[in-house]
Amino acid sequence: MKSVNNTDNQPTGNTGDDYSLDRVPRSKRNMGWLSITNITFGIATAIFYFQMGSVMALQFGAVNAIISAVYAIIVAGILGTFIAYLSAKSGMNVNLLSRGGGFGYIGASLTSFIYATNFIMYCALEGMILVAAVHEFLPVIPEWVLILIFGTMVIPLNWFGIKQLDKLQKWSLPLFFVFLIAAIVMAAMTPSVYEGSFWSYMPEGAQVGGTALLLCIGMQHGIMGLTPLLASDYARFLKPKDMKIGIFAIGFIPQIFCFGVMGGLGIWFGVRLGEPNPGVYIVLLLGIWGVLFTMLTQIRINITNIYSGSLSLANFFENVFKFTPGRRFWVVVTGVSAIILMLGGITNHLELAMTFQGVFLMTWATILVTDAVIVKKILKIGPRYYESRQDMLFKWNPVGVVSLLIAIILGTIAALGFMGEFLQSTAAFFSSLLAAVLTVILAITTKGKYYIKEEANDIAREDYIA
Repeated sequence: MKSVNNTDNQPTGNTGDDYSLDRVPRSKRNMGWLSITNITFGIATAIFYFQMGSVMALQFGAVNAIISAVYAIIVAGILGTFIAYLSAKSGMNVNLLSRGGGFGYIGASLTSFIYATNFIMYCALEGMILVAAVHEFLPVIPEWVLILIFGTMVIPLNWFGIKQLDKLQKWSLPLFFVFLIAAIVMAAMTPSVYEGSFWSYMPEGAQVGGTALLLCIGMQHGIMGLTPLLASDYARFLKPKDMKIGIFAIGFIPQIFCFGVMGGLGIWFGVRLGEPNPGVYIVLLLGIWGVLFTMLTQIRINITNIYSGSLSLANFFENVFKFTPGRRFWVVVTGVSAIILMLGGITNHLELAMTFQGVFLMTWATILVTDAVIVKKILKIGPRYYESRQDMLFKWNPVGVVSLLIAIILGTIAALGFMGEFLQSTAAFFSSLLAAVLTVILAITTKGKYYIKEEANDIAREDYIA
């Protein structure tokens, strides 16, 4: 049996410092919590959160949008902190954690593939915001040309893995804040189309709470599952001595910025300017500088989308087809796939895509946390460490696979409106709660016998769940 402790030599299939197919060895977990939190801010500073806030405020009222943002921060922050802990403790991202966390190595591969498609879709959606902003300023350039330019641009920016991402995000963050402050100042100097305080804005026919609030929460669910899971791709590099502060910073701070700061500013911008599309109002506020601001934010988010998407694709094809060309190959595949979606008009199918994504990602994250906290730690079913080696695992573990399938099928049916208005707006939460209950029931029923084929004797105590 090969040892997982002798991992200073690079695992097969990894490129540089990516560790796309194996746990990060403890000797390579050498990044500080500030650096990793900075990387996660790539997604936290996406203009997409402006758009979410603006749309919710203008359609359902500012107070409902604010309440839903607080809800998103709390739920996504709790999930993110738990997943960051598991990742930092084991050196694995969610693709690898799923193998030993209730899915088996083929079951985990299927979640990896769906996860990758989510990042490809987001890469396309974020790219289209940038295309819209530039096209608004330079309508003479055809949109398809802009799609090819901006879709291709992020591929080389992802070539050298985690260290390159750290540098890009670190040096671009100050520029982001300069542009953000400028946009706030210009918006404050622009006469508001709404005469009252922005937080009191309520469209005709809407009221605080009730259906309007539920619809806002439903919109938040479409993105809430992504940021907690994304944390695992970076938390696995965290220095062990930074664990206490690091898991909170990585798991919670990005959620505060995503839904609280960016979402809150989106509410303010939307109500004040009467426009839901940040690709339009940022350009109107800042002109050419607005185009550059949009370009900066969308490149920051899309390099993280491509990084995480490439890791998931590498994991899927290695497990299922034994195809291991390296992460850089999958960087290109992810980027090209996003370009195809942009050219194919992904924004025309946004609502359906967000519905399924919200249900799937929230449910998957909930199963991982339930398995770690309730099944492994409290009930002490299965091993208290995470095994990722195929020869030690079953192909399928019904605990995670059956829970996920049943929950997302019923959750999607609910989200499409077949179970009533309340469950339609809370489908992701309903799916997650159902999955948590099923995970515990199936773990008890199967007595944990599908987690591993045999207990490993080469797992260090540091890799056990405390």
